[in-house]
Amino acid sequence: MFIALTGTPGCGKTSVSGLLENEFGYRVVHLNELIKSENLFIEEDKQRDCVVTDLDVVQKRLSPIEEFENPVIIDSHMAHLIADISIVLRTAPGELKKRLEKRGYKPAKVDENIEAECLDVILVESVENCEMVFEVDTTGRSMSEVAEDVREIIDSISPGHPPLDKFKPGAFDWSGEIF
Repeated sequence: MFIALTGTPGCGKTSVSGLLENEFGYRVVHLNELIKSENLFIEEDKQRDCVVTDLDVVQKRLSPIEEFENPVIIDSHMAHLIADISIVLRTAPGELKKRLEKRGYKPAKVDENIEAECLDVILVESVENCEMVFEVDTTGRSMSEVAEDVREIIDSISPGHPPLDKFKPGAFDWSGEIF
């Protein structure tokens, strides 16, 4: 079973997935690294500073991994496009902007990602593509705290556990920050 750990770039996916992998023993696929290292992309979009990925090729590459009994976490802003369960990390636009600028993102790329976060782009895609969707706020929180929330969600997915209402989608509305 694939569980997407997804969200707008800068929300903490890689930091949280690293904790889940190294401290808690979860199997994690760092999808963006895999795509680049194995050339699973169609082209480089220099204007948007990204690669265009062939998701069919990526799914074929990942299919042997899906056979594992334990859940496999896929870390990527597009993981929700190939997983059945999605955990969407969310960050308030002001904090997200600081994180992206600290990474050295170009102003246009910062704006594109802030707009995506405000418009719930990843959440909407997750709801459209996944059987189960959860949201976790990373704003002003340590990555350890966020990782604990993600672990709680993964534990709740097991059969016989009730769904976690506190992580149900739709809790955040940052659209007012761009309109």
